[in-house]
Amino acid sequence: MTFNWRLIMWLALAGLAAIFCSLAQHYHSAYKTADAERRQAEQLAATRQQTITKMQADQKSVAEIDRKYTKELADAKQTIDDLQRDVVDGIKRLRINATCKRVSDSSTSASMDAAASPGLTNAAERDYFTLRERIETANKQITGLQEYIRAIQK
Repeated sequence: MTFNWRLIMWLALAGLAAIFCSLAQHYHSAYKTADAERRQAEQLAATRQQTITKMQADQKSVAEIDRKYTKELADAKQTIDDLQRDVVDGIKRLRINATCKRVSDSSTSASMDAAASPGLTNAAERDYFTLRERIETANKQITGLQEYIRAIQK
């Protein structure tokens, strides 16, 4: 039996070619997998960036809503305080649509009106302004929350 060097050389070359093809296939497959993972990671990063951008815009919108209604509430409280101060100082009068109780005929003279003058006690006057302030506060809070909900739903 003689060695056929040519045959061995061709077989060795064929083996090396098979090994190189196998390596090329392996690295090509690894490249495709890595490329798919990279694309997926880029897509995830872009989605997260969009979410962050939207959240920042929502935060700015909510801050603007808060600033607007906080200012309106402060203005309403200032108006109520000014009105209360004017009533206390006598610059303005607090009028209430009321009917007065009749005073008994035996204690009044014939030429005088038989009704007592209308008016509020000091406690009732304070309660009136407190109630007004609380109504304004509740209205501004409700309106602000409604606008906040509308802004979040966009």
